[in-house]
Amino acid sequence: MHTFPPISLIGAPTDIGAGHRGASMGPEALRVAGLAAALAARGLDVVDRGNVAGPFNPWLPPTDGYRHLGEVVAWNRAVMQAVAAELAQERLPILLGGDHCLAIGSITAVARHCREQGKHLTVLWLDAHADFNTSAITPSGNIHGMPVACLCGFGPQELTGLGGGAPALSPEQIRQIGIRSVDAGEKKLVRDVGLDIYDMRYIDEVGMKRVMEEALLNLGPRDHLHVSFDVDFLDPGIAPGVGTTIPGGPNYREAQLCMEMIADSGRLGSLDIMELNPALDVRNQTAMLAVDLVESLFGKSTLMRD
Repeated sequence: MHTFPPISLIGAPTDIGAGHRGASMGPEALRVAGLAAALAARGLDVVDRGNVAGPFNPWLPPTDGYRHLGEVVAWNRAVMQAVAAELAQERLPILLGGDHCLAIGSITAVARHCREQGKHLTVLWLDAHADFNTSAITPSGNIHGMPVACLCGFGPQELTGLGGGAPALSPEQIRQIGIRSVDAGEKKLVRDVGLDIYDMRYIDEVGMKRVMEEALLNLGPRDHLHVSFDVDFLDPGIAPGVGTTIPGGPNYREAQLCMEMIADSGRLGSLDIMELNPALDVRNQTAMLAVDLVESLFGKSTLMRD
């Protein structure tokens, strides 16, 4: 049984990068659904650090291909500093989103921590979307469609260089799982950079077990696994509380298996829970499902397994 370090919950209540209002209420919905208590019941040491602060969402149209770039930078800098502070104390940060643009700050902090510790970072990006848009190809200017591109160095310097140096990640460090919506311009870009994408067709063809075996291949003691979990990864039939519902996502059992196999790897070091939008949810069921899946990520299983 893998033992986890102490856990810190960090709320980032903003929908600054999104196309719908409401993801700003995601952190509170996860708290109401009992995330801290569920993890504590597993014997884990959990502290809720409260919320980071950032600018109000002005809800303006895009400027030069980006909506709210200055505000997005401010929020991501706050997230980066909060996540870095927990990693420095050898704690496992869980970022409660908020929209998915905030993963830029979260993963930039994790990447820098891994470089300093001599660890190899692998990012599992659980999402319906590739999030590899740029200002040149984005249909909307919403930066929550750009975090993977920014982390790989494709984007505005304020975000690609958020950690001070070169891009936080190279494309071969990312495995994307559950993808089923890629914009036309993105398709060429993700192919050109060689992004490792396990889309829904591939999951249908070979099954979630094989997908996760491939995604988790060759992880060793020097590996740090960061999971960036966009709740729209899940099929909207079980998880309606998201701004961009795309039918045909993983069902409950597939999602559980995905989380359980990540837990079995013993390498989980940091986590984002993103894009939960309680304004679009039904009696907080999506938040409760997210909590259930996160319990599995931290080792809950039906039977005792070695």
